Amino acid sequence: MSTVAEECVLVIPTSEFHALGHFQGFSPDVDTYLPALLNSDQISYRPRGEMEQDPSFKQLIPYVLFRYVDSAGTPRLFQYTRGGGGGEERLRAKRSVGIGGHISTLDAAAGTTHDVYREGMQRELDEEVMIEAGFTEKCVGLINDDQTPVGQVHLGIVHLYEVDSLNVHPREEDIVNAGFQPIDELLTELDQFEAWSEIVVKALFG
Repeated sequence: MSTVAEECVLVIPTSEFHALGHFQGFSPDVDTYLPALLNSDQISYRPRGEMEQDPSFKQLIPYVLFRYVDSAGTPRLFQYTRGGGGGEERLRAKRSVGIGGHISTLDAAAGTTHDVYREGMQRELDEEVMIEAGFTEKCVGLINDDQTPVGQVHLGIVHLYEVDSLNVHPREEDIVNAGFQPIDELLTELDQFEAWSEIVVKALFG
């Protein structure tokens, strides 16, 4: 038996989310959901293995998009293909526009849940990409997808980074074929993407 402690991740009972107003797909109503979820006395850390199979809880996942507008005014999104290594095996070989991951007990020393959330988001970004560009950042919405097994146990919190150059590069080997692509092209290729990417690209840029 392994002596390595299992990762515990930040979750909220699905009923708490539903009490705020259930939606399928994308909601831009950050102010209704995010403060209430992060301030809830029902928020907790639970073993990731259990939570991946338990739709009575939602794991809170920051999902960061990078957009660059070139000199011709063409908007581009950072996109990549998920490789075959670590992470959510149900998403492997899918294309994605989102960078991010679970908030875990690794981040708990940050203080309040709001701080833990931001700390976890930054940790995930630092692990997955190098951002060598200036940027502005805004939380623009949430993703809920109860139509897939992955979506049933996760709640995405979407952050849009507006970057001033193309200098966003992968750190992890499992982020392959990465780069910025015109959004108009992505909209014609959404059948190659994971469900969350398809939902958010349609909602924000379709």
